[in-house]
Amino acid sequence: MEAAGYDILKLNIGNPAPFGYDAHDVVIEAVRENLVAAQGYTDSKGILPARLAIRRYCAQKGITGVGVDDIYIGNGVSELIVSAMQGLLDDGDEILIPAPDYPLWTAAVNLAGGTAVHYICDEQANWYPDLADLERKITPRTKGIVVINPNNPTGAVYPRPILERIVELAAAHELIVFADEIYDRILYDGVEHISLASLSDEVLFITMNGLSKSQRIAGYRVGWMVVSGKKAAAQGYIEGLNMLASMRLCSNAPAQYAIEKALGGENSIQDLTKPGGRLYQQMDFAWRRINEIPGLSCVRPSGAFYLFPKVDARRFGITDDQQFVKDFLTAERVLLVQGTGFNWPAPDHFRVVLLPEIATLNSAFDRLEKFLATYVQTGREKMVG
Repeated sequence: MEAAGYDILKLNIGNPAPFGYDAHDVVIEAVRENLVAAQGYTDSKGILPARLAIRRYCAQKGITGVGVDDIYIGNGVSELIVSAMQGLLDDGDEILIPAPDYPLWTAAVNLAGGTAVHYICDEQANWYPDLADLERKITPRTKGIVVINPNNPTGAVYPRPILERIVELAAAHELIVFADEIYDRILYDGVEHISLASLSDEVLFITMNGLSKSQRIAGYRVGWMVVSGKKAAAQGYIEGLNMLASMRLCSNAPAQYAIEKALGGENSIQDLTKPGGRLYQQMDFAWRRINEIPGLSCVRPSGAFYLFPKVDARRFGITDDQQFVKDFLTAERVLLVQGTGFNWPAPDHFRVVLLPEIATLNSAFDRLEKFLATYVQTGREKMVG
C-alpha cells in the first residue's frame, strides 16, 4: 500500500523514535565519546563498566547476590530470550508463557524445540495472571515460567501478592522464573514495579531488561540478562549460557557505552509518564476515547506503551481478527495488530501503540469509530460499508 502511494498510520510497533521520542543527550554523548574505544570486540558478556552499572541497578531493585559474571549484555532483549531458551530446552520441554504474550517468547521456545504452554491473564482482574490456571498447567515437562511485567500487550503491572504466589509455585516445582522487565520504568498513576528476583533466593531467576524503551534507543539494540537466586543448582545451564554468549563473540560494542550513563543518571522517562507528561496524557486520552466507541472496551494500563482493547466479536461477526485488522487497514489506512498475534485464544482483541501525539491518536480512533459503525464480518465474506 505504501508503494502504491498510501500514507499508513502505524500503531503496530512500540518504536519510540518515529514518533519524536529522543534519547537523553547524556546517553547519546556517552556513545559518541566512546566510538573509538568500541572498535574491537568486547568481553563476550559485555564491557565491565556497563555490567557494574547493571549490578548497581539490580541492587536498587532489591535483586541480591549478582556478580558481574552473572550479567550478559546482548543485542537487545530479543537475542537474549532466544539464547536463554536454546540453552535450556530439549524437545518436548514446556515453558509456561502468559496469554497474551510478547510473541517472541513463544517463538523462541518453539525454535529451541520446546512447547509453549499459555496460562491465561484475566481481563476482568486487571489482566493479572490467573494463578489457578497457571498452576493447573504445570507438568513434569515444565521447565520454567515466563512473567512479562509490565506486560506487553496489556499494560498490566502485577502487585506483590501475585508475584509472590508465582515465586512460591516456581519454588515448589523447581522451575526457573524468566522475568521480562523491559518496561519496568514506564509506569503510570503511581504504580510500583517489583522485580520478581527480589522476592526469593530459593528460585533461579533470569531477569531481562534494557534501554530500548526507557531510554528510547530501540535501534541501538542494547539489553541485558541477569542470573540470580538459586544459581548453585543450575551450573550446567549457566555453562550453556556462557558458551552461547562466547559463540556470538560479543554484542554491539558502541551501544554498551550507553548503559552506565543511562542507569546512573536521571530517569528521564519519568517526565513523560507522570501526570501532564506526554506519554501519560496519550495513555489517558486513548483509554478514554476507545471506551467511548460502541462495541469496544479497554482496561486502563498501568505501564508500558500499549492498550489491548476488546472488540465485541459477536456484534461485528468477527471470527478472524487478522482479517478484521486487514479490513480496517484497507478502509482507513491505520495499522493495528490482532490479538491472536499475541497468542490470545479468541479473535476479540487488538493492540494499539500509545506513542503518537493525541491529535494523531484521535484521528485513528475517529477512523476506527467510523469503520465499526458499518462493519460486519461473516465467515469468509467480508463487508466494509
